[in-house]
Amino acid sequence: MKTFLGEVAEDLIQKLGADLQDCAIIFNNKRPAKYLAKELAQIYQKPFWSPTFFTIQEFIATSSNLNVADFYTQFFTLYTSYNDLLKKEGLDKIEMDTFFPIAQTLLSDFAQLDLDHIEVDRLFKELEDIAELDQQFDFLTEEQHAFLTKFWKSYSEGKHKKQQENFIRMWRRMPLLYHRFHAGLKAQGLSSNALLYRLLADKKEDNPAFLSTYKKIVFVGFNALSQSEAILFKRWQLEERAMFYFDTDAYYLNDPLQEAGLFLRRNIDLYQLKNELDNQRIFLKDNHAEATVFQVQGQQTQSKILNEILEEDYQQIANSETYGDTVIVLADENLLFSTLQTIPTTLADKQIPVNISMGFNYQTSSLFGLADLWLTYQKRINKTKGDEEYMVPHHLVELFITHPLVNLTEQKRSSIRSIFVQEQLFQVPLDRLLRQKGIFEVFFAVEKNPNFLVRGLSNLFEFVLHEQLRSKSLKKIDAELFDKALQEMNRLQDTLISYGNETKKPFNFSFVSTLIQKSFEAVSVPLSGDPMNGLQVLGLLETRNLNFKHVVFLGMNDGVLPKSSTANSFIPDSIRRVYGLPVIENQDAISAYIFYRLIQRAEKMSFVYNNITDERNSGEPSRFLKQLIYESALQFSFASQEINLQLESHSEVSIPKTPEILAKLNDYLTGKRKLSATALTTYIANPIDFFYRYIAKVEEAEEITEVVEANRLGTILHNSLEDFYRELMADDQPITRERIEQQEAKVDFLIQDNFRKEFYPNETKPIQYSGMQKVIMAIVKEYIHVILKQDKGTTPFRVKDLEAVLTTSFPFEDSHGKTQFITLEGRIDRVDELQDAIRIVDYKTGSDDLTYATLEDAFETNGKKLNKALIQTLFYTYVFEQATRIKNVEPHLYIIRKMTKEGSLFRTRRRIELEGGKSKVSSLELSGELLTEEKEIFQQELKLKLKELFDPAIPFYVSTEDGNYSYSPYKTLMVN
Repeated sequence: MKTFLGEVAEDLIQKLGADLQDCAIIFNNKRPAKYLAKELAQIYQKPFWSPTFFTIQEFIATSSNLNVADFYTQFFTLYTSYNDLLKKEGLDKIEMDTFFPIAQTLLSDFAQLDLDHIEVDRLFKELEDIAELDQQFDFLTEEQHAFLTKFWKSYSEGKHKKQQENFIRMWRRMPLLYHRFHAGLKAQGLSSNALLYRLLADKKEDNPAFLSTYKKIVFVGFNALSQSEAILFKRWQLEERAMFYFDTDAYYLNDPLQEAGLFLRRNIDLYQLKNELDNQRIFLKDNHAEATVFQVQGQQTQSKILNEILEEDYQQIANSETYGDTVIVLADENLLFSTLQTIPTTLADKQIPVNISMGFNYQTSSLFGLADLWLTYQKRINKTKGDEEYMVPHHLVELFITHPLVNLTEQKRSSIRSIFVQEQLFQVPLDRLLRQKGIFEVFFAVEKNPNFLVRGLSNLFEFVLHEQLRSKSLKKIDAELFDKALQEMNRLQDTLISYGNETKKPFNFSFVSTLIQKSFEAVSVPLSGDPMNGLQVLGLLETRNLNFKHVVFLGMNDGVLPKSSTANSFIPDSIRRVYGLPVIENQDAISAYIFYRLIQRAEKMSFVYNNITDERNSGEPSRFLKQLIYESALQFSFASQEINLQLESHSEVSIPKTPEILAKLNDYLTGKRKLSATALTTYIANPIDFFYRYIAKVEEAEEITEVVEANRLGTILHNSLEDFYRELMADDQPITRERIEQQEAKVDFLIQDNFRKEFYPNETKPIQYSGMQKVIMAIVKEYIHVILKQDKGTTPFRVKDLEAVLTTSFPFEDSHGKTQFITLEGRIDRVDELQDAIRIVDYKTGSDDLTYATLEDAFETNGKKLNKALIQTLFYTYVFEQATRIKNVEPHLYIIRKMTKEGSLFRTRRRIELEGGKSKVSSLELSGELLTEEKEIFQQELKLKLKELFDPAIPFYVSTEDGNYSYSPYKTLMVN
């Protein structure tokens, strides 16, 4: 395989000979320079004077004595210029954080206008309606006129809406802003990189002698040219200064329908640039190489089949120090890490060298995570008002203590978590964190002045770096990231200080935070490898001008190659087309050329795509690949990776009742343990949960959440109501509406008192409640008022007992026909007497249901009509009746969210027989005769369920009803 750069090297030596050393060779990117130098060395086979290599940006920069301004300087210069114009128009200045996203788009647009040598004043000419369009744009062609007419049509109908007027006003401002911006940079001895192209194209460069250094300027591998580049290339060709090497294939060059050849046709036919190589060579139509398409399931799965694809390549790479003919091209660069994890480091004790063109990006590093967390913390803490105590959300502290660069011991992390759970610290007082010293003191230091936000982050980086060095745990890649990040921070801080000294005004917090994040976008460190040898892992752009024997493409999906996104711009698509500015089809054409050029000389190709369709992936192969399959001479074969996961269904998971388990179960039959209503409904809903919780005694993971768990909120509610009514029942007088209303004044105190007992049992000082805690107490208060409203509607009544704990012995027949006894225990929220009827009242804060089909259904583990609240309330009723010998007790359920409309009695639908053989379905309340019948059925169903529970042959199983299983806290244990 003769490579493109190999052909270039041969031709250069043949045509230039000894003069080659006095030439400048220009590429679009840095990587090809080493490859061309290697090709030249292989031809010379002796020491030689090398030509000078440049990227096009580097070469253009030598034409000027102006330095290229960095992004920060360009932004502040643009911002100042924009506000100067607003001031002249009598308008208020725009804030930095508002202007920042606008500025990024403007800078991009201005750069594009300079690169494409557009007459800015003409482009931004004031266009208010079609009449004005006709008057001022008579120079446009009929096609250009049609484009502009279509675009501005919406702006001339309905006399401009406000948004349209604002846009047109900004449009008018653009040419003035453009000129002010560049004048502002020049006053600082600076320029944008793109303006240097325009100045050079206009022969206004301030270092015209830069060309005289070289006998020839050789441009290698260019494809899409900006208008400024085209002007320069044509001029230099006419002056016999320039030579051009285009990598072509007649397959796409000679066919106007082939997008891959769009720019080459323009370069050769329109601009008349002479290709030093033959344009009519044919590659793809004559290439009968082996090409395999791999269809896989899943994004990251693509990289997992690399070892299968590269089995032979690994042998060659491991056995040769100079083999570099295999490349993995990441069309989706998010596959980098899964790719690196897949490639083996050695083969038969021989190293497999890997070279990665993409740097390790700061935004994927732990350093970025730490900086992002710190900025989030500062943003949150700076919202604290002056008279409020600084409180840090517990989840931020949790993220901090678990961050790898914080480097806390597991013991320290566990200790902090224990305090969170014990005290239920939704918000952690800042002073408690600062008292921890060390990194706590640095990280949680409050930076109130946005001007010093960069300095604060730099202090954190320097502290962490020092600690990593001290503990000898600093990784090489982290060291390089720290170094580059700190350099970027220092540069940004200098810019902010310089601009701040000029304006004498503080910066906005969100703006500085955004600027910090923006500054890190370009921070990356090179990963290991030799760009000439070993397995090459490249992004698509990095393959320009290079050739490989075996090309492996990962991410060959439509929408990934070519990409479907476009850059933001204030210049509408129709205007871009009029002036020949880049549009989305141009980007597709560039991607197509890079793709086809790379494979046209390859001897083997492998294409991998993800066939799963989701919100991020089409599931379809790239149209470039489809085109190759239909049009090229490549020998295609297809492979599909099927993933058959043998996952055990959760419904098949079970735990047999071993002798040890039966011994623990037997504690319920000997009186050592009592069966509660909650334990019973846990078994009914999902028997395996009963095993984990009550037999194995696996505790649910304690955690702290922003919202109080339902059971803890219920505890505060129950205890507050208990205190409320305990005072009223002390004098043994009937409870009336008036007495409830008088007692309501104490509700706030009772809630706060019980909240403190629940979450701060050891706190003696007054508690400063967080905003979330105040919301929780407000919810409890509202719930209590709903209950009291219900109670006021049923007065007078007497409260007989509160939070009563009662037990009774319950007989049932086991699987061997033997009668067993189990102690049932019920904790009853409230027992009251209303109109000679005794009621069991259970409070519920959740979404329970008062309606049920049948009690048999309510007890069915694998059914859809399980009703825990009904079973528990009947359980309490049975225990109370047996313990007190009081009969005809009514079960009532106060479902706080529903009781205003639905009352407190359970209801079921039954068919009622009517006269004449007719019947109807009616809703019946659970009282009177129906209640008596249902109590009997409850006992029968309870006996059957207990028989199952204690049957040695029936394991603890998982409910087949997903609704019962999905809320299990032990799901991960079942999977394992």
